[in-house]
Amino acid sequence: MEQCAVDASGPFSTPRQTADPGRAALLDASGGVLRAPVDRRGPARTEPAAPAVGAGAREWHADPYAAALRTGRGPLFLRRGDGWLLPLEVERWCAPPDEADATVLARCRGGVLDVGCGPGRLVAALAARGHPVLGIDVSRHAVERAVREGRAALCRSVFDPLPGTGRWATLLLIDGNIGIGGDPAALLARARELAAPDGTVLVETAGTELDERVVVRVDDGRGGHGTPFPWARLGTRALLAHGGRAGWRAVEQWRVGGRRFVQLRRG
Repeated sequence: MEQCAVDASGPFSTPRQTADPGRAALLDASGGVLRAPVDRRGPARTEPAAPAVGAGAREWHADPYAAALRTGRGPLFLRRGDGWLLPLEVERWCAPPDEADATVLARCRGGVLDVGCGPGRLVAALAARGHPVLGIDVSRHAVERAVREGRAALCRSVFDPLPGTGRWATLLLIDGNIGIGGDPAALLARARELAAPDGTVLVETAGTELDERVVVRVDDGRGGHGTPFPWARLGTRALLAHGGRAGWRAVEQWRVGGRRFVQLRRG
């Protein structure tokens, strides 16, 4: 059994090997252990009860997202109320880090908290580079996949109590995760609480300049969808404005392959 357990001697959780590698144990938001049976040929069909994670978590337990994670393929979208669709890059999330991801990894230092880690591709890459690293995600399906593949991850909201609060050297908000909760100001304020006094946050912004609050749902483009939830999309200028008000200052901006990134440091 593999268990993600909080290590009281450090700012992160690490998977600990036991005699049965065919099962994975996850920590829920209250710190209890959730033992989820894992079939090495794929995720178990019978799902354990959902953990009590933070507000806004249930939408990511929707079947279209779970199905996409099982197969590692889309199509998958965020659908706005007016019918507009934002494609979600499931294949990229389930693959090894790409060239753009590598530029993020190179800027990480010390212990890293990956907020909205999904299946954990960045968690795995950072661990391979020797970083203490923890991924968090409100999707049980994503966390189960991450843990099953040997990645340190917890099924928690960023707004839940978290290990290492105030000691993380680097936080990641990649793949649009600045949108979590639909309130970038609150998210950046929470990131500041989690970061070390000289900590940084690496944020991926939208490809265009916008500052948008929307209600969306996960949609598979074939009629399957989850429940509505708040989301946000920010361009670089909007991120810098929100970041400044939350006590962050800009360090660097860069682009790779159509993706845009910003590094902020605690002011």
